[in-house]
Amino acid sequence: MKRTLLIPAALLALSCAVPAQAQTLNCNRDFAQRGNSKFAILQKCGEPVFKDNFCARPDANPEVIVTPEASGGNKTVIVNNSRCDQAEEWTYRPGSGQFETMLLFQNGALKSIRYGSRIP
Repeated sequence: MKRTLLIPAALLALSCAVPAQAQTLNCNRDFAQRGNSKFAILQKCGEPVFKDNFCARPDANPEVIVTPEASGGNKTVIVNNSRCDQAEEWTYRPGSGQFETMLLFQNGALKSIRYGSRIP
């Protein structure tokens, strides 16, 4: 095999072997990661610039209940699942040139991290 074919093949193999970087927030040489508690995030990152509480509806389809009636037919009832999970989103602005970072908490633990626009 020619040497020119080995280099691209090796680079391709390396790129496939490196796992994708998990979403994190770098806080004073420590990282906020999924599963961390609110207390742990406050210890690592301090107070966010903004906190928002809201109702996060689970991704559930309405429940369909079919029951037989005395007349011989069936009665269909559609129950809309109106359950609400309390959620809290914290926004951090790490600094100039970095991305605004939003941390979503559910059940007291960090569920997800997403990035917004770059801070000028």
